Amino acid sequence: MKRQARGGGPVAFGASSVETVEDRAASAGEHAQPPQLRRRLGRRDLRAVPEARRALREWLRHWGRPGQPDIAELLTSELVTNALVHTDRDAVLTATVGPDGLRVEVRDFVTRLPRPRVPNADDGTSGRGLILVQSLADAWGVRTHAVGKAVWFELDAGPA
Repeated sequence: MKRQARGGGPVAFGASSVETVEDRAASAGEHAQPPQLRRRLGRRDLRAVPEARRALREWLRHWGRPGQPDIAELLTSELVTNALVHTDRDAVLTATVGPDGLRVEVRDFVTRLPRPRVPNADDGTSGRGLILVQSLADAWGVRTHAVGKAVWFELDAGPA
């Protein structure tokens, strides 16, 4: 059974490369926080999609049940593609692993909210991304911000 969508979670602004919060906290002498991957996605730069997938795949190499990293990679690809194709702005990918599982957010700076829709035959491949997210994620949702929104999904860490 799917959990209800819930808000909250990490938000990233202006990160220009992949990094982990854990690495930064250790170097700053702070208490360790959950590992986090951040990636700034350039405006309409669809090369960012395979780059984000590759970064997430490497980052999640030893995480989750069999198949979960593949699902996370697919769903991340869908959210990144949506943010870059349906906006004319930058976006920010943030992935966090915590004790309950994985949370991935893609923040963009356009107020228009996404809607899952079943595509018709004339749509080609367009319109299927959020249906995949809705079907495969344990939870997903949209969190609005003063400027833009974050579309997110979660995958549980526990046994199947």
